[in-house]
Amino acid sequence: MEKNPFIIRVYALIINQQNEILLSDEFQMGMRMTKFPGGGLQYGEGTIECLHREALEEFGQDIEITGHFYTTDFFQEAFFYPHHQLISIYYLARFPEPPRFRISTIPFDFAEEKEGNQSFRWIRIENLDPAMITLPVDKKAAELLRQKYR
Repeated sequence: MEKNPFIIRVYALIINQQNEILLSDEFQMGMRMTKFPGGGLQYGEGTIECLHREALEEFGQDIEITGHFYTTDFFQEAFFYPHHQLISIYYLARFPEPPRFRISTIPFDFAEEKEGNQSFRWIRIENLDPAMITLPVDKKAAELLRQKYR
């Protein structure tokens, strides 16, 4: 058995004043996926530090973390890494200043399916359907978010 079969991912549930949540449409690992912004925890960083790094990488600007929302509470094998257990941590967040990056109104708003391409869009929380989200734990977080904001 591998020494560390765990993968930790950290995500930001960024909600604006119109009760919309920011989704990330990406082409990663050879497939289209819709998920929440965030990414993998690197060795030596804490979860909040990870989110700030990811925000700067993905948006080119920082976010404000407003609280913990959810941590995986069931076994989930990592989607892309067999025999690895995924632990996902979700934080509520907001932009302390208006977004300075492009936000689209349509999913997958990029010219070609090239590895790493990404676009962002807002969706009203009441219209957030877990079926539109790709990854299993993100689907659970989407459902919990809808329940909270009903």
